[in-house]
Amino acid sequence: MTGKEHRLGRIMNQKTGRTVIVPMDHGVSVGPIQGIADIHQTVGRVAGGGANAVVVHKGIAARCRWFGGDDIGLIVHLSGSTSLSEDPNAKILVCTVEEAIKLGADAVSVHVNIGNRHEERMLTDLSTTAQTASEWGVPLMAMIYARGERVRVRDEYDPALLCHAARLGAELGADIVKVPYTGSAETFRAVVEGCQVPVIIAGGPRMDTDRAVLEMVRGAMDAGAAGTSIGRNVFQHRDPSRIVRALCRVVHEDAGTEEAMGSLEDPAMRVA
Repeated sequence: MTGKEHRLGRIMNQKTGRTVIVPMDHGVSVGPIQGIADIHQTVGRVAGGGANAVVVHKGIAARCRWFGGDDIGLIVHLSGSTSLSEDPNAKILVCTVEEAIKLGADAVSVHVNIGNRHEERMLTDLSTTAQTASEWGVPLMAMIYARGERVRVRDEYDPALLCHAARLGAELGADIVKVPYTGSAETFRAVVEGCQVPVIIAGGPRMDTDRAVLEMVRGAMDAGAAGTSIGRNVFQHRDPSRIVRALCRVVHEDAGTEEAMGSLEDPAMRVA
C-alpha cells in the first residue's frame, strides 16, 4: 500500500469507497459562527456520529485534541479569503502541503472559483499544489465552484458549469473533487460521469429541514457520487452526531431518505 492509498483510507470508507466529510474551515471566511465557536466539541460530536473526515485550517489542526488518533480523518485546507475582502471569491494559499504533513494531515484541499477575475492565480495554485501533494503522497481534494464576474448567481448550479468544474479538478491532478449539487440525480449524473476521480457534493447554504438535506444526498448517491462534504447543515444542526449518523446511513449503507430519517431518533428532530 502506498502512502497516498493509506491516507485515502483514512478519509474514505475502505469498504464502500465513499466518504462523509464535514468542512469546518469557515472561521477564516466568516469568523466563529454558531456551531464552530467551540470547534473542539463539534469535531468530537461529528466524529462520534461516524464522519470520515473534517476540513479545518492549520491553526485548528495544530490545537484540536481529536486529531492524531483513529477517531477521524484530517484534511487541512490550504486556501483562504475573508468575507470582508473586496473579492471574497479570490482565494489565496495560506498553508503549504509540507505544513499540513507536519500537522498529521491525511489530505489537503484547495478552493478554486472559476469565472472569477483571479481564476488564473487559483488555477496556478491548484496545479502547483497537486504536483507537491503527489510528490509527498498526500491526497488532494479540489473544491471547485463557478463563482465570479462571468457567472450569474443562479448559474452556480448549472449542470454544464459543474461538469466543467468537476472535470477541471480531475484534469489538474485532484484525487477527489467537491462541487455543488445540481438539484437532481439526472443532471448530476453527467457531472460524475464526466469526471475521472470521485466526486462529492457540497452542502451549500443552511437548509430548512433535515429531510431536504437527506433527499439531496440520496439524489447525489443515486447519480454515482462518492459522498458528501456538508458543513453548516451539520455543524449548525441541533445534534451534529445524529445528522452525521443519518448521512452515513445514506452514503455508506445506501439507505433511503425515510430510513435515514429514522437515525435522527428524536421525533422532535424529524422536521417534515
